[in-house]
Amino acid sequence: MNEVNKTMYIPLYGKAAVSKKGIILQDKKAEKIWEKEGFPLKGKAKSKWLSYYMGMRSAVFDNWVKEKLAEYPETMVLHIGCGMDSRVERVEANDIIWYDVDFPDVITERRKYYEEDKYYHMLFADARKTEWIEKLPCYEHVIVIMEGISMYLTHEELATLLLTIKNYFQNVNLLLDCYTELAAKASKYKNPIKEVGASVTSGLDDTSYLEKRAGLKFVAEHSLTPQAMIDELHGFEHWFFKHIMAGSMAKKLYRLYEYNSGK
Repeated sequence: MNEVNKTMYIPLYGKAAVSKKGIILQDKKAEKIWEKEGFPLKGKAKSKWLSYYMGMRSAVFDNWVKEKLAEYPETMVLHIGCGMDSRVERVEANDIIWYDVDFPDVITERRKYYEEDKYYHMLFADARKTEWIEKLPCYEHVIVIMEGISMYLTHEELATLLLTIKNYFQNVNLLLDCYTELAAKASKYKNPIKEVGASVTSGLDDTSYLEKRAGLKFVAEHSLTPQAMIDELHGFEHWFFKHIMAGSMAKKLYRLYEYNSGK
């Protein structure tokens, strides 16, 4: 498994950790997979603070997907860079056409724990390329999830991917998390992903970039650390996470953006 693919184990560990504690996110599948497939993490990659952050991030994405599924019941979900994530189960998208997309070796690993049916599909693909999009059914509406992947694409690769998706589907709703440019520069020296061998990242500060290059409309910025989730922590953990992990510095490093096709 290459360096970028190994990064999928950091959020998997985080989701398994908070699920075991019974806070923020319930993810028994993450617990099961980590117990069987996990390997020793070191440094920041195994910190409880990062686990809380990864759990909150996934829960925020889950809540957004649930809202969009309620708004657009006749839709398709496209989860790009799915890793071993069990979102399709967590949001109970049992009768929604859903595609989990990742590199071939990731999907091969994923098939040990997930089974396809007439609604749920797994697809080999490289997000840096776009020809795989033509393999998808051409739905009128698509919900696109990009969690923990944009930082491994150049600006041009990201824009090309999203423009292709926007041109393929009539209506697009997208949620993606991004490093800031400051975070991308800092990641060369100190970042949890370095603990699993990945080092090349990019950041996005200008929300209008994807409007200009991918034809998408910026809708809103969302919090990666909602107060209600922070309040599931107690004592010093609550104070530290609120003021350090979710403070003003955190926002200078990591953002969550929603876009749509403007239709």
